[in-house]
Amino acid sequence: MEAYVGDWISLLVRWVHLITGIAWIGASFYFVWLDNSLKPPARKQDVDDGVGGELWAIHGGGFYHVQKFRVAPQALPAPLHWFKWEAYSTWLSGFALFVIVYYANARTYMIDPAIADLAPWQAVAISVGMLVLAWVVYDQLCKRLGLARERVIAVAMIVFVAASAFVLSKLFAGRAMFLQIGAMLGTIMAANVLFVIIPSQRELVLAKQRGEAPDPIHGQRGKQRSVHNNYFTLPVLLTMISNHYPMTFGHARAWLVLVAMLLLAAYVRHFFNLRHGGRTAWAIPLTAAAGALLLAFAIAPARPDPSRAPPFAQVERIVAQRCASCHAERPTHEGFAVAPKGVVLDTPERIVAGARQIFEQAVATRAMPIGNLTSMTDEERVQLGAWIAAGTPR
Repeated sequence: MEAYVGDWISLLVRWVHLITGIAWIGASFYFVWLDNSLKPPARKQDVDDGVGGELWAIHGGGFYHVQKFRVAPQALPAPLHWFKWEAYSTWLSGFALFVIVYYANARTYMIDPAIADLAPWQAVAISVGMLVLAWVVYDQLCKRLGLARERVIAVAMIVFVAASAFVLSKLFAGRAMFLQIGAMLGTIMAANVLFVIIPSQRELVLAKQRGEAPDPIHGQRGKQRSVHNNYFTLPVLLTMISNHYPMTFGHARAWLVLVAMLLLAAYVRHFFNLRHGGRTAWAIPLTAAAGALLLAFAIAPARPDPSRAPPFAQVERIVAQRCASCHAERPTHEGFAVAPKGVVLDTPERIVAGARQIFEQAVATRAMPIGNLTSMTDEERVQLGAWIAAGTPR
């Protein structure tokens, strides 16, 4: 019953996280598109009033006229809408989900004794520490390098993320390493809103309320972090769905696979940002597609040797010892109310029917058993793969 209740809590929190994430990322996409699509104002009066760009659009059966001021309008309008709770709600729900699924079940989802036999509290402490470290490193890079050295910041962040992924691959299971990097990037995004973007906007508002001309630097800093967030969006989304694809996090060099995927995601985001600004660089999606195909080819699993297929009785023994505690009609492993993904392997017929999932999860990607909790050996994986390659004989 406890596992059942936990599944419902996880479902509801994940749903909230998805809804708020859509709202936040959608706003990020829209405002970067809007900023890149603005045209010089057509009316001299607008120029004199401080308008730096404008855009006409039609949506939902109506016309919209959007204007952006170079710094601020002459008088503050009321009400003035702020965009912040989408970011805060997304991070809070995401962290809550991380706690419910990963921190509360660190032994199952975060720790692989074959990689590092950590205590659950150690895994959680490392995870939280890395969230804080990611923000501190990124924030200091931006503050010390300023607004004019964006390429240096980008290269430094790539190096930091790659180094973090490598270190975490020596501490966490592959699934947890992927999610941890995504959580670090998501934390940077939310912290950008909380500590830089909103305070910068508040400085502009306060200056107008004091009757002073706002310092443009505040708007420039806010925009810098907003654009950075925009480039983080697709990489974060990629890590959010990665736990469904063990051919990525189950690879022997999962950290390198992750870095390649994140770079491709940011590269694709760059294409759309350029296109919204009036420049269509078709070389970007073409080379990104080629890179994805190359990555898929590079990490493809080797085909097992069917000549090494064991008797079916040996296959049954391996599955019963290593898989059936979770993948059964009534799982006996703590924390599972039902078999993961509905895959049940507690009868000969079900073992044969689940051969494809066994190959993908336990042989090709080595993602299962989760955290290798049941200590499946390399030889047992080879035997399962050979049996499947031989056509699952009984």
